[in-house]
Amino acid sequence: MREASALKAWVALQIAEFVRAADTEAGAVTQRNEVEVLSFDLIAGDASPRKYYRATFSAINGMPTPSLIAVDAPHSEKNPEFLHIRQLLEQGGIRVPALIAADVEAGFLLLEDLGDDVLLPTLSNHSAGPWYAMALSTLNQVAAIPVATSGLTRYDAGKLQAELDLFRHWFIPQLLGLEWAQDLNDAFAGLTQCLIANAAEQPQVVVHRDFHSRNLMVVGNSELAVIDFQDAVIGPITYDPISLLKDCYISWSRQQQIAWLMDYKRLLIEEQHMVAIDDDTFTVWFDLMGLQRHVKVLGIFARLCLRDGKPAYLDDLPLVLAYVVQALAIYAPSVPAIARFAEVFDRQVLPACKTQSWYRPVVLT
Repeated sequence: MREASALKAWVALQIAEFVRAADTEAGAVTQRNEVEVLSFDLIAGDASPRKYYRATFSAINGMPTPSLIAVDAPHSEKNPEFLHIRQLLEQGGIRVPALIAADVEAGFLLLEDLGDDVLLPTLSNHSAGPWYAMALSTLNQVAAIPVATSGLTRYDAGKLQAELDLFRHWFIPQLLGLEWAQDLNDAFAGLTQCLIANAAEQPQVVVHRDFHSRNLMVVGNSELAVIDFQDAVIGPITYDPISLLKDCYISWSRQQQIAWLMDYKRLLIEEQHMVAIDDDTFTVWFDLMGLQRHVKVLGIFARLCLRDGKPAYLDDLPLVLAYVVQALAIYAPSVPAIARFAEVFDRQVLPACKTQSWYRPVVLT
């Protein structure tokens, strides 16, 4: 664990440099060469090793200064990618935190403070409509970013398979304590082939890859800003809508999900970001992409608990599990590979889940 003092000293230096540069540009005489950091408080982070601090400062040349967010981001946390994608999204008209300073080698970032209001707690049956319309409009802007010049990697079959394999490595043997038996292995292999083929069939656009209610910030009660975008890739057009509409932290009725999905499809077609396609095909793309994401997330949340010491993510497993069960039930009658996996899942995996302390039944409507 790195000491916060080094980051704090770096932040003070960046602010002092910023003030001197501003004074020089304005032709003014700098009145102070140092800026006092009044507070430097660790705030809630995310699922990564990044640490976030809110920094407040003494007045600069007699003027109050806004708080900023200082980030301690180890080299494992894709700092160059973060900076590149932040700029890419900003150029695409998407609201992201402004960049004040960065030291990629040290793993230090200084960003605009967007506040503490993520979208999740503001959502209700009454408020969700306008917020989701805004979020889907933002996704439409993301999908409009030119793929050829994005500089992003492809969400290819290898990456999709590696994500699905988190289920076999972490959820089944490590969390549930089940043997990875031959029948489960064979059924899982068929499922992954089906889901990867579905992803490859879709139009490929810029994808945030974790576009959900905890990664959207409400700014000034009327604006949505996007955070946690460093894993963006070029991938299937329904991936981000899945993250939003089948959110791992809040659920909506299937009728409402599909209504929002069709709103998004119409927006994509109207803005010429996708050729016209029938509703049924788009829904299948969406559902099977969701099955890939949620099977992966079972593995990710298990790993966050067991490897990273973050057991709170187990509280979110029941909803993710319910999404998987629902998708298997919908498509088992028509897709043989899903039927084979559903049979083994119902016979082996679900009973083991029900013995876990985190398990609770979730009924999706």
